[in-house]
Amino acid sequence: MADYELKAHLEWLGYAQPVGLVVTAPALDAAQAHPDRHIAARQEQLRGLVGDAKLIRDLKTFLVNFLGWQETDFRAPGGADSVFLEEYKEELKPDFVVVSDGAPVAYCLHVPNGVDLDALPAESEGWHASVQTRFERLLRDTRVSIGLLSNGRGLRLVYAPRGESAGHLTFLVSALTEVAGRPLLSAMVMLLCADRLFNVPPAQRLPAILADSRRYQSEVSTRLAEQVLEALQLLLRGFEAADAASKGALLGELRRAEHRHELTEGLLTVILRLVFLLYAEDKGLMPQAATWLSSYSVTGLFEQLRDDEARYPDVMHQRHGAWARLVTLFRLVFRGAAHGDVHLPKREGDLFDPDAFPFLEGRARADHFSSDRADKLQHLPRVPDGVVLDVLRNLLVLDGERLSYRALDVEQIGSVYESMMGFELEEAKGRSVALRPSHVVVNLDAVLDLAGKKRLEHLKEEAGAELSGNVGKAVQAAKSVDELVAALERRLSPFTRQPLPAGALYL
Repeated sequence: MADYELKAHLEWLGYAQPVGLVVTAPALDAAQAHPDRHIAARQEQLRGLVGDAKLIRDLKTFLVNFLGWQETDFRAPGGADSVFLEEYKEELKPDFVVVSDGAPVAYCLHVPNGVDLDALPAESEGWHASVQTRFERLLRDTRVSIGLLSNGRGLRLVYAPRGESAGHLTFLVSALTEVAGRPLLSAMVMLLCADRLFNVPPAQRLPAILADSRRYQSEVSTRLAEQVLEALQLLLRGFEAADAASKGALLGELRRAEHRHELTEGLLTVILRLVFLLYAEDKGLMPQAATWLSSYSVTGLFEQLRDDEARYPDVMHQRHGAWARLVTLFRLVFRGAAHGDVHLPKREGDLFDPDAFPFLEGRARADHFSSDRADKLQHLPRVPDGVVLDVLRNLLVLDGERLSYRALDVEQIGSVYESMMGFELEEAKGRSVALRPSHVVVNLDAVLDLAGKKRLEHLKEEAGAELSGNVGKAVQAAKSVDELVAALERRLSPFTRQPLPAGALYL
């Protein structure tokens, strides 16, 4: 079962919620981990074990009798399996240790039935922390990063590698025993059966799956950073189109060299606002009212634009309205909202401040926002809906699959931010394209003015593009910009699929 399918089941059933990164689809595929679609007989066995109370009464018994583990897979904790908290005079240790080939693989802990794993205890003489927080501390400090935690009502797989954020996935017994919960039961058996822990080749076992999932997720954040940078480029093209529609009134003096930094920072702020909101939406921190989800949320807008694209594929860049909705959303986040079933506290701060970059709302640089004219935006930029859709697609879709911001660490989102730093806006002096590998923009008209091998030397010096063979010959022989573009086709950056006209801005 792919990671996104597993999360979809959990969210749809409403029984459990994965927190942080646990497993990813590529890691499961690489380990040949697939769910058993014919799980009905196992479910009947489970019902017999947990009884009418639907409780795991003893964790070790459950692992042996239902998941097929052996008594020899466990040992009692020793000194190396505990952590003493000097500041609280308290010791953390598991109930028992899971071993494979003599080495500890996971710690197991069963707390009293019904105890909330994530709630702070009402009273505590030692460390005042939840069961989950204490267990994570144990896993990190002992460097045994996998744990199984149970409160009778559910079984939680915890992954807390040292130096990284923790993730956990909870399988509630009440869900596992329902017919609708069979996909969830299949997922649990797939991850925690004896074969997955002890019998398959080491590269396909649970520890490898969890470690590979983190590695794959790191690759995801790297590739996301590339797509976010492309989204920034697309947004720039969208604002240039809006500027053209306003006959230069929108950007005006922002195109001048001394003010271009305001334009760059404003566009960058839009991308950061979107990333912030997508993260908040995936974390469930934004309103969940139907009105909000359908009329204001970023993901809701993305779905509507995709539907529009399916119906009107040829006119998405002639349609407008999406940008107005985003501006409305940004203002609501800044000012807050309390209307009907929508309740959103004020955020204020710099990120969503309407006065930080007035041009985003079609206002002049010296124009200041005031609450009495909050709904009187008369000159909103005519950014095409197709541009907004392409920007959101770069932020939300990776390899054809929806990206979950919930699974990204703050540090990974920070790397996305860092990928956009250090850029400045320049004006194209002639018809220009960006070239791989570094996406440097080169003036094709200037290249045409050169002869023979000087063209190749210029492209290597300016853009780091080494051209040889047939490509080099075609570049030397080109007599027009179109012929140059055709010769450089495989070296063209996705940031400039078409040549930029003279006077266009680029990063």
